Amino acid sequence: MNDELILTELDYKAVRSSGPGGQHANKTATKVELSFDIENSEALSEKEKLRIQKKLAGRINKEGFLKMSSEDSRSQQTNKEIVTQNFLFELQESLKKPKPRKKTRPTKASKIKRLKAKKKKSEIKANRKDPLK
Repeated sequence: MNDELILTELDYKAVRSSGPGGQHANKTATKVELSFDIENSEALSEKEKLRIQKKLAGRINKEGFLKMSSEDSRSQQTNKEIVTQNFLFELQESLKKPKPRKKTRPTKASKIKRLKAKKKKSEIKANRKDPLK
């Protein structure tokens, strides 16, 4: 993954932010939306693209664009920096390989607990039977 090349492939769009702010919010476009075309990216290998598509499936639209936005600040430039940092962080997290699971054996206490529960259940069922038959 090449960060510099990825940053050149990002598309930013400034739109009006929601929420309070009065006249300022009505006339300024401070919310920044970031979009990244995963499938046509030259900075990512095919394996990386597949891993990102799997991990960040909720953020990817039908056209294959990864979408993120930020409206935390009143400044467009600050929102652009925030959304870029969040994007790079999410990208790096999605590319981390999962740790292999270590097989563990049940503890002695858990075995005893399971056997006690089975014994209790069997006694309950045995008590349901009619003793005269």
